[in-house]
Amino acid sequence: MNAKADSGTPPKNEVKKEAIVNRLTCATLEGVNAQVIEVEATFTKGLPGFSVVGLASSDIQEAKERCKSALLTNSFIFPPLKVTVNLSPSDISKKGTHIDLAIALLIALNKMDIREEGLFVFGELGLDGRVKTSSMLFPLILSLKEQRLIKRAIVPKEAIGYLSHISGVEFITVETLSEAITLFNKGAFSATTQRFDYPGEKLVLENTSYYYEKKYESDFADVKGQGIAKRASLIAAAGMHNFLMEGSPGCGKSMIAKRLKDILPPLMEEEILSIAKHQFLDGITPNFSAIRPIRAPHHTATSASVFGGGSIQAKIGEVALAHKGILFFDELPHFGKQVLEALREPLQDRKVHIARVNAKIEYEADIMFVAAQNPCPCGNLLSKTRACRCSEIEIKRYQNRLSDPFLDRIDLFVVMQEVSSEDRGDITSAQMHEAVLKAFGMQKARGQERLNGKLSEEEIEKYCKLESEAEKILEGAIQRFALSHRSIASIKKVGRTIADLNGHERIERADMLEALSYRRRK
Repeated sequence: MNAKADSGTPPKNEVKKEAIVNRLTCATLEGVNAQVIEVEATFTKGLPGFSVVGLASSDIQEAKERCKSALLTNSFIFPPLKVTVNLSPSDISKKGTHIDLAIALLIALNKMDIREEGLFVFGELGLDGRVKTSSMLFPLILSLKEQRLIKRAIVPKEAIGYLSHISGVEFITVETLSEAITLFNKGAFSATTQRFDYPGEKLVLENTSYYYEKKYESDFADVKGQGIAKRASLIAAAGMHNFLMEGSPGCGKSMIAKRLKDILPPLMEEEILSIAKHQFLDGITPNFSAIRPIRAPHHTATSASVFGGGSIQAKIGEVALAHKGILFFDELPHFGKQVLEALREPLQDRKVHIARVNAKIEYEADIMFVAAQNPCPCGNLLSKTRACRCSEIEIKRYQNRLSDPFLDRIDLFVVMQEVSSEDRGDITSAQMHEAVLKAFGMQKARGQERLNGKLSEEEIEKYCKLESEAEKILEGAIQRFALSHRSIASIKKVGRTIADLNGHERIERADMLEALSYRRRK
């Protein structure tokens, strides 16, 4: 007998067939940004087994049992080979049940040579082969689209209701694993076209659409008196300025704060999707309305719940969930010193940074900060009918809980008066909203990408132009009150918003005087 034949060496004229390594494209969330991953599989001779490698989390390791069950219950024979699935790149931690479908397809199509470039596959598998959605799908696909990495994707049919909000991506929907396998066997990937129209009103400026709703669940007409505070609220809403109200209990601080969300400026489609992305990260299914969010954590809230955090995996917090909307702190001095000082960074940079041993995450947090406080611990310092029970030391200690660097980041300060029986509601939310829309139009007509309250130093110099009289008044105020650089910038931004509400191209004398009236008294 030939020794070479006994050793199993193939004859020279026989070509050894190479094993096919099939690949499908998926993605995982690294923080809040999507990272493209390749799901690849090999089938080799040996003791039958199934392993997933590549820093896969426990929910991906559990995918082995879901995939086995889904294949076997749909009459697919699991190959009697050693199956190895690799998630590449291998140095990035992967998580999420949405990788199930890609793994099952590679196993079911192990005899095919799959070459579908640019096609992403997402879906969680049920034990009966149903393709189910995952809370990670929307943030993943939106992030991929923002990075211009995705053009088409296979997704669960039940997810198309909210995925259709993401324009520029072709979605191929499937309900079962069998349906997905048929698509690959036939090579026919027909996309579902479903365009979502946002409810409410639409404002078109410079070929860009902005959406808003005229829903006033609570009306400013219910707020009796407080004309100065309501005027300040209008200015704050029109420019998305940070706003602090001080007054006795029951004067209407919380009422005003809760009504602000209904009169805020319109939103672009990208902003609505950004808000929805943060809500998905919090496990909430959004309704994609054009109403900006409002978050109001209690003063006993921990730093981790306000800013986000966690020992193993960083979770999104209240500040990031208020992105493009309002973060309202009632009883401001009662919040922890650590929370108030940490809030300075997102108010300045419009981002939240979370650093942990396992992850470093950055959330967008472009917020309008609104706060309310009493003038003293008992709340009666400004009252004309009730006596204050606090000593001077207690009042000073109470007021010193707020540092100057923190207060410097607030644009408008209002001291509210007690409500009397003669006070009436003099303006409605609808009227205030119309004024905000008018000011919004003026800001966009100047070419501003950001609203007045969020302008950078360069943008302040470009857009906040002062008349000569207004400039003289500001220079006098700088010398008289020793205003800081940040305070000067805040006054200019507030003056710009007041000028927009008054229909002025430049900041005039009356606009500047009103802006100075809302500055903080030290």
